[in-house]
Amino acid sequence: MKLPRRKFLHLAAGAAALPAVSRVARAQTYPSRPVCIIVGFAAGGPADILARLMGQWLLERLGQPFVIENRPARRVINQERPPSCPL
Repeated sequence: MKLPRRKFLHLAAGAAALPAVSRVARAQTYPSRPVCIIVGFAAGGPADILARLMGQWLLERLGQPFVIENRPARRVINQERPPSCPL
């Protein structure tokens, strides 16, 4: 079987790039620190309960802690980070 030059060069370039691609794929695990979920309603309500159940489910799947922060509606609009949420 005769391989055209262009096809051979494509295969050679792909084989040479393969080790570099595998190193790039070994990135940091996500998330690497606790994740903050901000709930825009008071604690103890349906939104809070749902957020806590979601956080527990995500903890079991990802193995990463989730912090649930309850903030009433007006304060959620601000872009500031809550003090209990990790940076």
